[in-house]
Amino acid sequence: FPGWGSQSSKVQIHHNTWLHFPGHNLRWILTFTLLFVHVCEIAEGIVSDTQMKSRHLHLFLPAIMGFVAATVSIVYYHNIETSNFPKLLLALFLYWIMAFVTKTIKLVRYCQDGVPFSQLRFCITGIMVILYGLLMAVEINVIRVRRYVFFMNPQKVKPPEDLQDLGVRFLQPFVNLLSKATYWWMNTLIISAHKKPVDLKAIGKLPIAMRALTNYVCLKEAYEDQKKKVADQPNRSPSIWLAMYSAFGRPILLSSTFRYLADLLGFAGPLCISGIVQGFQNTTNNTNTTEKDPSNSYLSSEEFLRNVYVLAVLLFLALILQRTFLQASYYVTTETGINLRGAL
Repeated sequence: FPGWGSQSSKVQIHHNTWLHFPGHNLRWILTFTLLFVHVCEIAEGIVSDTQMKSRHLHLFLPAIMGFVAATVSIVYYHNIETSNFPKLLLALFLYWIMAFVTKTIKLVRYCQDGVPFSQLRFCITGIMVILYGLLMAVEINVIRVRRYVFFMNPQKVKPPEDLQDLGVRFLQPFVNLLSKATYWWMNTLIISAHKKPVDLKAIGKLPIAMRALTNYVCLKEAYEDQKKKVADQPNRSPSIWLAMYSAFGRPILLSSTFRYLADLLGFAGPLCISGIVQGFQNTTNNTNTTEKDPSNSYLSSEEFLRNVYVLAVLLFLALILQRTFLQASYYVTTETGINLRGAL
């Protein structure tokens, strides 16, 4: 609530309080993974419940509450980050500790009851213990770097120079991971362009890192390093290709990785559709109508992936993720190409 309240006093163009806490991208990736695992836990509970004679709400209701809590946690974190008030992260830290402890107790009980590792519920619980532990580590790292608690002199962090310049409207490097992936921050520009023609003033200036002079200096320094390396070798001349790779190799590799992930997710469509068709054939042949023993409510991964509704949800999520990775690859490639041409 304090996070939301601080947002209400902001003017939209005054973005000089946007700061990424340490581990920003890792936190978003871990939270998205946690949400996906919660979806799997909900689906596993519902599928197990439908195969029994009576209803067992405890199989999926706690998972639904965990999904809602994880969603609230990332919204809460976003508002704390944009307000630059890290002390409110203590509430999140306590939640990760409690979630980690309770899931660890659940995992230990599964081990005591002899639940095999092949059962899906055991695997999901183990993955959640790891995710909650990593999120706890991210919070500890924020405390260590920002020194906002248990320290006499907290670290004071100034916003990046670009965010202090109200003429910079290109906010892609500074927004959160979800806004980067969906280009949500561009809505204001798109709406204004729909109402009236957009001029250069409305577009604003580029961030410092994307300007031609910045990229020129970066490439020149890489080329000078090449000169120093071949100074003792009279038969060799400095390579502009190696200098370009040194200066711009990281985003090129990132773009390639996004493209490979998108291509791999392309296999999910045919595999899910094949499983759905096979599932309907089994239903038609009455081969999948046996009820589960109430004394053994655990579901294996193979049984889980034979459910046509589960495959339909996985197909939907895989297609969204594939297009997201593909669009990210296009964006990084285009941006890197523009920076490289400006540097040359």
